[in-house]
Amino acid sequence: MGKERVLLYAVSIIAAVFPLLGGEYTIRVAIGALKYVILAISFDILARTGNLSVGHAALFGIGAYAAALSNVYLGLPMELGPLVGGLAVLPLAVALGFLTLRMRGAYFSIATLAFAEAMRVLFLYARGITFGAMGVGVPPIFGGEVAIDYYVVLGMVALSVLLVVLLEKTGVNYAFSAIRENEDAASVLGVNPTKYKVLAFALSALLAGAVGGFDAGYTTYVYPYEAFSVTISVAAMIMPIFGGLYTVEGPVLGAIVIYLTEEVLRGWLPFGYTLVYGLALIISILYLPRGIVGLLRGEGRGRGGSWLDSLGLGGRGK
Repeated sequence: MGKERVLLYAVSIIAAVFPLLGGEYTIRVAIGALKYVILAISFDILARTGNLSVGHAALFGIGAYAAALSNVYLGLPMELGPLVGGLAVLPLAVALGFLTLRMRGAYFSIATLAFAEAMRVLFLYARGITFGAMGVGVPPIFGGEVAIDYYVVLGMVALSVLLVVLLEKTGVNYAFSAIRENEDAASVLGVNPTKYKVLAFALSALLAGAVGGFDAGYTTYVYPYEAFSVTISVAAMIMPIFGGLYTVEGPVLGAIVIYLTEEVLRGWLPFGYTLVYGLALIISILYLPRGIVGLLRGEGRGRGGSWLDSLGLGGRGK
């Protein structure tokens, strides 16, 4: 058993009993970390096909608004927020996937960033439906019981990890890897790139939308500038890269390490704590192209097969 898997099991055990160990503030910090774990996993699923999204805030924000507006207009309980948010983004992800996933490398990344910004503007100015800059207030999920909220999001993390494990045990992950390494060669071998890339995008969107739906009921307020914040997209990208893409453990470890570091810095470096994202990215590029998991596995600094190759920036080993 690898060191990274042992570390993941240790984190899981601690997470299971965490509400018994700390106060409300500590639990809320843990909830924040777990939300980003799900976002990191959702990013990683899409990245397995070689597409790096910089627009995950769009999926998160649409999921949050879907949950909130379904409560306002249809009276659906916020406890259904994760389900509503996840399902709401699925058809959009499929449609957007067919339009954008023919792009490769940086072109796809730029397209997702543009889409996220377009969604922010749309929800900001569609005042008649989304209430615009006023935002949408909703009742708290599970009556605001923070311990219940914690176990709900922990369960969502467990299901997300299970989804990745199932992907790795099926031929789907082999198809994802083949497309990532050489899309043209994969097509010649009978793999349909569009089909599998849309599938990856749909699964990624499902998780991002679900955590957005949860967040709407957890924070009780959805606001365009926050729901579609570029910070969400950047965090969702950097956390799994720092932890180690294309692995089960990487997104989990990366999200926890970066979020907790960010929370520590938040206390004495107001508005500058997000510098940790830039530092994490620089470290990943220069020293950890395979992330924390690669370090634990002793894979060294060779760049072949790393996330850098997805953008055409990687070399072929040293």
